[in-house]
Amino acid sequence: MNKRLTVWIVVLGMLIMGLAFAQTTVTYFTFTTDNDHIDELEALIAAFEGENPDIVIDYSTAPFDSYFTRLQTEFAAGDAPDVFELNYENFVTFAARDTLLPISDLLTLDPTSTFYPAALNAFSYDGVQYGLPITFSTVVLFYNKDLFDAAGVAYPTDNWTWDDVVNAGKQLTDTSKRVWGIYQPVQFWEFYKTAVQAGGGLAVSPTLQIDTPENREALSYLVDKVQTQGIMPTDAQMSGVSDTDMFLSGQLGMIVTGIWMFDRFISDAPFNWDIAVEPGGKQKATHFFSNAAVIAKTSDNAEAAAKWVQFLAANPLTVKTRIESSWELPALSLDQSELLEPYLAIEQPANREAVFASLEYAVTPPVVENQPQLQDIINQELEAARLGTKSVERALTDAQRRVDALVNQ
Repeated sequence: MNKRLTVWIVVLGMLIMGLAFAQTTVTYFTFTTDNDHIDELEALIAAFEGENPDIVIDYSTAPFDSYFTRLQTEFAAGDAPDVFELNYENFVTFAARDTLLPISDLLTLDPTSTFYPAALNAFSYDGVQYGLPITFSTVVLFYNKDLFDAAGVAYPTDNWTWDDVVNAGKQLTDTSKRVWGIYQPVQFWEFYKTAVQAGGGLAVSPTLQIDTPENREALSYLVDKVQTQGIMPTDAQMSGVSDTDMFLSGQLGMIVTGIWMFDRFISDAPFNWDIAVEPGGKQKATHFFSNAAVIAKTSDNAEAAAKWVQFLAANPLTVKTRIESSWELPALSLDQSELLEPYLAIEQPANREAVFASLEYAVTPPVVENQPQLQDIINQELEAARLGTKSVERALTDAQRRVDALVNQ
């Protein structure tokens, strides 16, 4: 064979082999992977790359406090990651700025049958799906069954209302023994949801509706537990002890907090406890916290990035890993019950179904361009009402005035 022809055949063969083994690198930026879950993430990446040998995942992480500053810097420098994580509040901002890639046409799964509707819809903007929910959490009513038994009070049910909370709280409270009926924070994340329970809410139309009769009723419900009913401890009565530690020491009959506390209470609570869907006022409304994986509009690797997004959101190995390592909860539809069964099978709390029942009433927080400042303003005014330095009416009037100035500046 002609030597020159032989050389060309060898070169052509090498080119073909090179093309066969060409790999696409997908950059991935995450804040939900803290130091406790690096090993799990790397194991998932290895599994994904094993299934997709033509794709390499190059990941980086940052704490939540610095994540968005770094992300904005990378976007400004034209070096945005292919795939990155957004919580709901920041998702709206990024979607409104046209920085995200629509994802529906890139998916090989059916999102409507795969994910819980509230979680999926949260990451749609103007009717366009820009991300898939990878995790969610919610807030429920935790209660100390031993304290309820000792007081002869019936356990909370998913049908409880505010009145039930107050009535039970009065029967559970015994300040001589340093026991109070309930602790529910008086802050933005409680108020926005409690306002909806009262039939109101913080709707943006076009400015944020804060000072309304329904919202005053909601704030009164929150602060009256401290100011007039005495079923929630004051700062002085807490003496610097956190609400979580007071619950664990048997000083609170009920506490409104997130499902992220399950592991702590399972390991540290020396009493029997359970959960229920949070009670409502005129209607039910529960927190919704969720994180999504999205693709930057500037990505040159959209198809490969979409494969990684789907793997993060719904692959059975990812679901199994998250549940076994308590690495937040996958946002899957209850139609995927076979994947969620290991979570529901965990003995404590017995009423784990309440976690998913809460999603039936999930409401998202209001989002404006100056979100951190908005939350700071509302928190300052709510705190004044809780401490009694302002009336409910004055606190919400001042909050409305200050937020109007913020939104219209």
